[in-house]
Amino acid sequence: MIEGLFETHINVSDLERASEFYENTLGLTLAYEDSRRCRFYWLGERGKAMLGLWEKEPAQIIRQHYAFETSNEKMKCIVPWLKERGLQVRNFLDDGTEDPFVFGWMPAVSIYFSDPDGHSLEFISVLPDEPQPELGVVAWEEWEKNHGRSLKLQK
Repeated sequence: MIEGLFETHINVSDLERASEFYENTLGLTLAYEDSRRCRFYWLGERGKAMLGLWEKEPAQIIRQHYAFETSNEKMKCIVPWLKERGLQVRNFLDDGTEDPFVFGWMPAVSIYFSDPDGHSLEFISVLPDEPQPELGVVAWEEWEKNHGRSLKLQK
């Protein structure tokens, strides 16, 4: 019966600050603002998925993780795009580099960053390759060399 995830919500300590980040830094489109101190944003195409921001007291904020889907093509330039917006980028290993990594079991490539409340955010893109769970987590450049794809990263 389940065909996808339509909506998820993030608790934020300052709705205006969070809205500035999600609208102007990440480019989400405002769908609706409610008098209950919440705003809803379209994720991707209108009517396909939604993100709700709910203002709460700082003590009620539990840092969570959210992953945003992107295309393989957009993933090639996501690191510079995030850095242009003043965001600190990290990979799955949090090894001090900004190199995207591939989860071999999916396979999917991803990169991480944080929102103003410290929620862990991720851009992820499923790759067109066959899963290789035995590889674990590998650098995207290494994955590309071994799979003959040519999705050159922009640095």
